[in-house]
Amino acid sequence: MSAVKLVSGRGIPLEGNDIDTDRIIPARFLRCVTFDGLGEQVFIDDRAQKKGKHPFDLPEYQGASILVVNNNFGCGSSREHAPQALNRWGIKAIIGESFAEIFFGNCIAMGIPCVTANLDKIEALQKFLQSNPQISITLDLEEMKVNCGEFVLEVSLGEGTRQMLLTNTWDSCVQLINYVDEIKTTANNLPYLNWGT
Repeated sequence: MSAVKLVSGRGIPLEGNDIDTDRIIPARFLRCVTFDGLGEQVFIDDRAQKKGKHPFDLPEYQGASILVVNNNFGCGSSREHAPQALNRWGIKAIIGESFAEIFFGNCIAMGIPCVTANLDKIEALQKFLQSNPQISITLDLEEMKVNCGEFVLEVSLGEGTRQMLLTNTWDSCVQLINYVDEIKTTANNLPYLNWGT
């Protein structure tokens, strides 16, 4: 676990509204015991339909780490397999118009920032990446800006979530482990946990 302040890499544009978690990782892959191998299966059905023309199959986007999406990305079920699959493919940040709430929360719990911008800006960035697939893109969470060559985009993220990423407190499990003594002290002082002792 570490602070997330800057994410840099190449971008991958994925057009379309309401791309749900079943499209990101189909239900038949939910039986896995671990998330290992899910990266290879991300968008597997969409990719099969596109016969090699899906952005996740195109050679110019291989190794990209910042996904640029449209409205209501990650809707559908609450499966955490969706952000896990994207992460294992190599995605480290997502820029979009909007995100389904549970998908957004699952991403943040993994340290994957999901920032938003309006439709015109997102579509312009997607087109820019389609024309310039090898260009580097940087998401700066301190400045709340995306820099991509001459293309600069201001993005939004709730301040509480932004601070969690910037201050290295986004992983609740690690927080529990790091503060176990304080948690025990608090628990011992709560009368309803020590009833009758």
